[in-house]
Amino acid sequence: MNSTIKPSDTPIEWKSDALFLKAERYIQRMSQHTSDEWEYALWSSLSLELLARAALANVSPALLADNTGDWSHLYYSLGFAPNKEKFAPRSIPVNDVFARLSSIMPEFTTELENFCKRRIGMRNAELHSGLLAFDNVKSSMWQPEYYRVCTVLLASMGKTLEDFLGAEEAAIAEKIIEAAADKNAKAVQGDIKAHKAVWFAKQEEERSTLSKQAKIWATRYAGHRVDCPACGSRALVHGEPVSAPSKKLENDEITETQEHLPSQFECVACGLKISGLSQLTVAGLGDRYKKTQVYDAAEYYAPSDEHEGYEEDNNEW
Repeated sequence: MNSTIKPSDTPIEWKSDALFLKAERYIQRMSQHTSDEWEYALWSSLSLELLARAALANVSPALLADNTGDWSHLYYSLGFAPNKEKFAPRSIPVNDVFARLSSIMPEFTTELENFCKRRIGMRNAELHSGLLAFDNVKSSMWQPEYYRVCTVLLASMGKTLEDFLGAEEAAIAEKIIEAAADKNAKAVQGDIKAHKAVWFAKQEEERSTLSKQAKIWATRYAGHRVDCPACGSRALVHGEPVSAPSKKLENDEITETQEHLPSQFECVACGLKISGLSQLTVAGLGDRYKKTQVYDAAEYYAPSDEHEGYEEDNNEW
């Protein structure tokens, strides 16, 4: 009887489950930062590569093996031990991973492939050059496509955004994807253009007065201050909290920070109003923002007064 050479288990370096767990680990690190911090973008890009490799390995770990001029890496990926001296397994470059996924999965479109390549290019610039590639990059400019990529790759492995991100962040991601896909939201560009035309038809003196009034108004009222896309005056965005508040004690003060997802915009200078995340995203106002409040530590932790709001009962005659 002929003997059969039997492979061992798939090497852990190229196991789909191991790659997914590592991608999940990096996503958890990402979630320790707010969406406007460069570390948030960096950890997301690191997780992206691992998630893509996990999806490709889920088809076959052999697809990750670099087979350029040396079949030992392919042989190793199949669970065999090469006899080559000083052997070190080598996988294909990440852009080749994206290219193979695009060929294998119809849902992983050329659009998504190109996004991934751009994102990894920014990551490489951040890690291997003096460029601050992720500084001052709005999350609304990359999160919709990022979450679409994650959805496609996860689905190919029988997983969901909730499996990867957790229920809270997955719900936010779904809203962001839905808002970006809302083609009707593009009508807001016409509203912005119309308000801009009316604004610049006003006399310069009137525009200056209205802008000053808007600046005072935006300072006095609660909300996240932004520049109006029509007139450039200070305006306000309002939204709903999407994370638990984080607290920091410093110098007898409690600083409480909480992320919000915008839902309403108003500018009192030119009168522009925008409702809904999808229209705000088109207008460049769809980024999550931080609401920060500062409290005196003694008052923050003081026990509540059960009789607050009642006047002192004085029965003396």
